[in-house]
Amino acid sequence: MNRIEKKFKELGGNKALITYITAGDPGLDQTEELIYAMERGGADIVELGIPYSDPIADGPVIQAAGKRALENGTRLFKVLEVVKNVREKTEIPLVFLIYFNTILSHGIENFIKKCQEAGVDGLIIPDLPLEERGEIRELIEGSGVDLIPLVAPNSKERLGEIINQGGGGFVYCISSFGVTGVRESFDVDLKSFLEEVRIETDLPLAVGFGISSREHVEKIHRIADGAIVGSAIVKLAHETNGDSKVIEGKVRELKGARNDRRV
Repeated sequence: MNRIEKKFKELGGNKALITYITAGDPGLDQTEELIYAMERGGADIVELGIPYSDPIADGPVIQAAGKRALENGTRLFKVLEVVKNVREKTEIPLVFLIYFNTILSHGIENFIKKCQEAGVDGLIIPDLPLEERGEIRELIEGSGVDLIPLVAPNSKERLGEIINQGGGGFVYCISSFGVTGVRESFDVDLKSFLEEVRIETDLPLAVGFGISSREHVEKIHRIADGAIVGSAIVKLAHETNGDSKVIEGKVRELKGARNDRRV
């Protein structure tokens, strides 16, 4: 049982809060501190975005964060070092959101081995076509690293294929058409979409894209097993130059916990 599965079992009937930051924005030292801050705030799983020059799934906030991270020298092997350091202090599940070309440039087998050694628990690969996931699926099997399926409202005809071809950890369900970013509302019938996903799998369902407030998290938690918050945290990290106390407070607010700490 890896850390993601263990976390959902520990949660029992409670719902997960999954928080995202772009690794290396504003700096890798702050990335490590922000992971700890989010855990203190109540995050159950932390997603680390690996900066990439052409992030097709990301909106302006995360695109800008990735650009800043690349400009300050953030590279995959440096992020893996951060994960190794984090693993000396916490068992919080860590997931990479990473584009496939970055994996290919390091070699799939080598990349998975490095993730395993560092303590990465899952991979979300938004640009990995269904038809090309065979090799990575074979190499990742038994590694302890989950290949997390990503499904969108326009995936309905292939939900079973996407989810059940070696998928693990949880299913990342996209709330809306388009790219990541803060939204005031969601433009699809999420409940019916999730019901269709649920038919295909017993894995936990987590919803991301556009979730930015406690109100949003509560709405998602009524119909899914987890809520994923990205752009709102990335934006705040940028505006505060990675102030860990501010991020801890924001995550605590999203979690719905009492926020005694003044930030």
